[in-house]
Amino acid sequence: MENVEKHLAVFEGRNIRRHWDSKEEKWYFSVVDVVAALTESTIPRRYWSDLKINLKDEGSQLYEKIVQLKMRSSDGKEYDTDCADTETMFRIIQSIPSPNAEPFKLWLARVGYERIQEIENPELTQERMKVIYERKGYSKSWIDKRLRGVAIRQNLTDEWKERGVKRESDFAILTAEISQATFDMTPAEYKKYKGLQKKNQNLRDHMDELELIFTMLGEKVTTEISIKEKPVDMPENRKVANRGGRVAGNARKETEKEIGRPVSTSDNYLEGGDLKKRLKQ
Repeated sequence: MENVEKHLAVFEGRNIRRHWDSKEEKWYFSVVDVVAALTESTIPRRYWSDLKINLKDEGSQLYEKIVQLKMRSSDGKEYDTDCADTETMFRIIQSIPSPNAEPFKLWLARVGYERIQEIENPELTQERMKVIYERKGYSKSWIDKRLRGVAIRQNLTDEWKERGVKRESDFAILTAEISQATFDMTPAEYKKYKGLQKKNQNLRDHMDELELIFTMLGEKVTTEISIKEKPVDMPENRKVANRGGRVAGNARKETEKEIGRPVSTSDNYLEGGDLKKRLKQ
């Protein structure tokens, strides 16, 4: 999946932030989110703060196994967050009296195992995505292009990492460069054009098939140019991204002349949205 290293999991309607450590090949979970799910406390941070103090006073080694990772908060910003791996989280759960403890342990074991399966067989990731989109009512043709786009995007981000791109903000800048050259809009402007206001609304889930195709083209060409020219810094990566996007942008303009309408559409897949109606027809 896109951004698979950092994303949400859901336990009985509650969001649990998690981070996949590709070096250690294991999940880290936000302890505060787990505490909130288990205790239903209105102040889970205070609950966890008190529990940490107790663990430290008791000389528990659990306290030493807590790590701080950057995770996105409800305000859209990233903050240092107390996190624990699956094994440590199991032991923390034992310190929290809750009727949800056993169901949560089963859930924790399952989500960890699913990720291990996906590493061994990456096709499982796409199969799970396919099922999710089918349940949401997307057409098979659209799903095929969406999943292909995910693979192309992953190849591009892998290539950027090879060229020294590390910060999330730099990935966003390069993505915006491609989008601007392809559609004359950055992703932020595109989301506004489509009436998407929430941060968790993925722009590509609200694109139609043509929009997905030109998104893929811009990213694929960028990847190929980068592999060939091997840019060494951010300015060079930006130039390559712009060139890849321009190829897709020129193709888009030629397509618009032939079909007599813009490729970019304000339609979205929100409840009652025109895209949702079209894909279900």
